[in-house]
Amino acid sequence: MRYYEDLVVGTVSHSPRSYQVTREEVIEFAGKYDPQPFHLDDEAAKNTFFGRLSASGWHTAAMTMRMMVETMQAGEPQAGLGSPGVDELKWHKPVYPGDELRVETTLLSKRRMKSRNDMGLTRSQQKVFNQHDELVMSMTGNGLIRLRDPNGTDDE
Repeated sequence: MRYYEDLVVGTVSHSPRSYQVTREEVIEFAGKYDPQPFHLDDEAAKNTFFGRLSASGWHTAAMTMRMMVETMQAGEPQAGLGSPGVDELKWHKPVYPGDELRVETTLLSKRRMKSRNDMGLTRSQQKVFNQHDELVMSMTGNGLIRLRDPNGTDDE
């Protein structure tokens, strides 16, 4: 099990596999959660900024979450405890059916929580790239992780 004490600031991890964006999934997600015409209909999308059917930014965020979880599960299990949120989220380029996404995560910082001595708070940056190595989305997120030794001292 990987705990707070095992995390090294500056470490970069990559999703173990890419995510293939399908037309069916783009339309299904949009129909349920972001039913704007340019996410649902080819003709409606033609005359927009996107120029063709595109994935919802929220769908891109959900696909990214899937890849992040797969990355965390690919190696040694982590003592993760969830997340208190995201500080910054940017959609840089549209994501289209047929795109192949991958995520790169950099651990920016970590600190022990003052209010809970059994957990630490991490801050990381995720960058999502398409098959052309173009940045399509970035976000800075926070995570909670269990400490191996709640009475230890910070190792940074």
